[in-house]
Amino acid sequence: MGTYDPGKYHVDLDRIPNINESPGPKSRELHARASKYFRGLSGQVRLFPVAFESGEGCVLRDVDGNQYIDFSSGIYVTTLGHCHPKVSEAVAQYAKTLMNCHDFTTEIKVRLIEKIVEIMPADLEGIQLYDSGTTAVEAALRTCRAATGKTEFISCYRDFHGKSGHAVSLANMTKFSGTGRSQGFYMVPRPDTYRPLWRRADGSLDTEAYLDFYDTFIKESTTGQIAAFVLEPIQGWGGSVMPPDDFFPKLRTFCDARGILLVADEVLTGIGRTGDWLCTNHWNTVPDVATLGKGFGNGFPVTAMVVRAPYADAVDKISASTSYGGNPMACAAALASIEVIEEEGLLAHAQHLEELFIERMADWPRRYPIVGHTRAKGCLLGVELVKDQGTKEPFDEAGKLVYQKAFARGLAWIPAGHILRMSPPIIMPDDVAMKGMDIIEESIAEVAAEFGYSASRAPLAATA
Repeated sequence: MGTYDPGKYHVDLDRIPNINESPGPKSRELHARASKYFRGLSGQVRLFPVAFESGEGCVLRDVDGNQYIDFSSGIYVTTLGHCHPKVSEAVAQYAKTLMNCHDFTTEIKVRLIEKIVEIMPADLEGIQLYDSGTTAVEAALRTCRAATGKTEFISCYRDFHGKSGHAVSLANMTKFSGTGRSQGFYMVPRPDTYRPLWRRADGSLDTEAYLDFYDTFIKESTTGQIAAFVLEPIQGWGGSVMPPDDFFPKLRTFCDARGILLVADEVLTGIGRTGDWLCTNHWNTVPDVATLGKGFGNGFPVTAMVVRAPYADAVDKISASTSYGGNPMACAAALASIEVIEEEGLLAHAQHLEELFIERMADWPRRYPIVGHTRAKGCLLGVELVKDQGTKEPFDEAGKLVYQKAFARGLAWIPAGHILRMSPPIIMPDDVAMKGMDIIEESIAEVAAEFGYSASRAPLAATA
């Protein structure tokens, strides 16, 4: 592994952010033109309809010349920042030589496959490549059915797995399907340390109680033909909700005892976002199937399904190939992205940024009554806004306003109702990261005041 060089990604914070009017007139005009025909805009675009023109590293520029610090990474995608030279050059090379040859073997594909096996935990070695996270998840479901002969799945409320039929059924997001969920898909609650359903006598989250509930649920509410338990290691769309450290190891044991495969949807959390190649590595847990995407190609549409050796033959049974998956440009982008992370020491830097973010946000609940909870794992962050810290009632109105105010100050980022989501690039220098946090804190303070909450500037008291 190399060593991170902050000078490579320097941002002049005297000049950036640089905002005149945002959204500006050109952004508004383009948005109006697009909206005449384009449907299905995301919530973040509806809340702040800016039109971007270019990006470099941690900086985004819109069509009106405004410049923003990027705390979104294109919704967890540009993990290495915008237009990383090595990734851009790799894609350009194959855009000029060989763009697609279906699933025939190419040297760049072989190099990528060998690199994936190298960075994955031992035994994760059955690989197929795709062009979207949803497709990888759907392939994982088919693989689990082929491997087990079982047909049903358990997933968790507020996880997100994509927008096609079965991926939507894993997530109970009927607004994405237009219909109900498919049969044979069951949902259970996942542990949330801020909002635990079951507690021990000392008030801490009781992981065993969740597992006891899962056991009873399977026996009483399913046919018992559960092929796999599918979940995100850390929720993305749901608000960067992180499990207790003992959850995944115990869930691994739970699934093994019942002949259930464990599928980790690492489309969002994998390939460096949380400071390791897989988020489940933080808990020394190896899933039976992992899906990769988003930052895997740093913006180029390339994803993967990786399967443990005992079940890898099942991939041959599901007609796994795709028209676009594994094309030379995609393989080049993914391989270059992995190599950049290795060469520049970015896993360690993501862990370093996590420490900075946690320290910076630690006293926000004490200083701002609308902040209920803060959390970070690598460069995946969440801030939960509440109307009352005692009742923990979600404060959606405040979440929308904080998002808009911070964006207008020059921070491009992600809304999630009452939970503020952040996913800065893992290349981000410390001072840029702290400038982004300045903007968020200023916006929280302003919104708290607008809703009549008085902020305390007292430092966080020392704890025993």
